[in-house]
Amino acid sequence: MAAAALLRGAAPGRGGRAWSWRLRAAPRRRLGHNSCCQRGESAGSAAWACFLLDERALVRVRGPDSAPFLLGLLTNELPLPGPAAGEASTSARSGYAHFLNVQGRTLYDVILYGLPEGSHEQPTFLLECDSSVLDALQRHLVLHKIRRKVTVEPCPELRVWAVLPCAPEEAGRAVLLQEKAKCTTILTRDPRTARMGWRLLSQDEGSALVLGGRLGDLQDYHRHRYQQGVPEGVHDLPPGVALPLESNLAFMNGVSFTKGCYIGQELTARTHHMGVIRKRLFPVQLSGPLPVGSIAPGTSVLTKSGQAAGKYRAGLGDVGLALLRSEKIKGPLHIRSSESGLVALTASVPDWWPTSTK
Repeated sequence: MAAAALLRGAAPGRGGRAWSWRLRAAPRRRLGHNSCCQRGESAGSAAWACFLLDERALVRVRGPDSAPFLLGLLTNELPLPGPAAGEASTSARSGYAHFLNVQGRTLYDVILYGLPEGSHEQPTFLLECDSSVLDALQRHLVLHKIRRKVTVEPCPELRVWAVLPCAPEEAGRAVLLQEKAKCTTILTRDPRTARMGWRLLSQDEGSALVLGGRLGDLQDYHRHRYQQGVPEGVHDLPPGVALPLESNLAFMNGVSFTKGCYIGQELTARTHHMGVIRKRLFPVQLSGPLPVGSIAPGTSVLTKSGQAAGKYRAGLGDVGLALLRSEKIKGPLHIRSSESGLVALTASVPDWWPTSTK
C-alpha cells in the first residue's frame, strides 16, 4: 500500500488543505554548532535541526484486530488518534513502549504512531524500531499473530526524522511545518520527553518541510540524546539484557501499570509495586584520555576505592549512558582502560526526570 493511500483522510474531504502542525518543543540544552548548519551557514540562520535517522525503520500493523493484538505485546497503551492541545483532530498520535520477552527483559524499543482512520480504512499503526532488528520484530509479531486479522509489513516508503530546535530561545516560537502538495507527512511530538523535540515521518526531504529548518549532523543528535539520558536502539538497550524499569521506561511514558496483561508484565509490575530499583541508566560525561574506538560496552565502572558501581552501556565520544547503582553516582567514578589508564566518569540526573528521583 502506498503511503498516500495509507494516510488519506488527513484533510477534510481527502483533497483539501494539507496537514499542518505547530512546533512547541522545549529542550534546554543547546545543540552543537554544526547541528543546524550546512555548507558554511551560521547557527543563527536556522531555527530547527532536522536529522535523518537511517538507523530507524518502520513496521506497519493494520487490520481489525491490530489494537488488541498490539496491546497484548506492548508495555504501554496504544496512541489512538484523537485531538490534543494545539493539534488537528486528524493528526497522528505517538506513544513509546517496549516489547519484552517472557523473563521481562527488553527485546525492542519502539515509538508507535496511531494513524487517523478514514471511513473505509482499517485501524493502522506504525512501529518505529532500530533498523537492525526490523526483520526480527516482524517475525516476533507474526509469531504471536495466531488467528488474529492483522497484517504485518515493512513501511519503506516513509523515512524517520528527528526535529530539534537549534537553541533554547527558538523553541517557543510558533513555526509551521507545511506539507508539500504531493508529500505524505506525519509529525508528532517525541513521546519520551519534550527534550527530544519532534518525530517526522516523510517521503520527502525532512528539512524542506520545516520552515527555518536545516539538515543536522547525525552525531549531534546522538550527543544530545546521550546528554539527555535517552536510550534508543539495540546498542543502548541490548535485546534480552536490559530491564525496562532500570532503563527508565516509566520516566519516558513508556509503560502502563493499569492496562491488561502483556508478555513480560509480571516482573515489571512486581518491581514497580515493590518500589525498589537499585540501578538506573544514567547519562555520563567522560574526561581524560579516551581509548581508540571508544569504551567497550559492558566495561565496569568503579568507585574511587575500586568497588563496582555499574557498567558502561554505550556512547559517542565523551558522552554516553551507564547502568549505575543510584547510591554510587555522587562519588568519583572511573573506568580502567588498558590503553589509556583511568578515564574519569561523571554521572548526572536529567532535569526532566521526576523530582522524587533526584
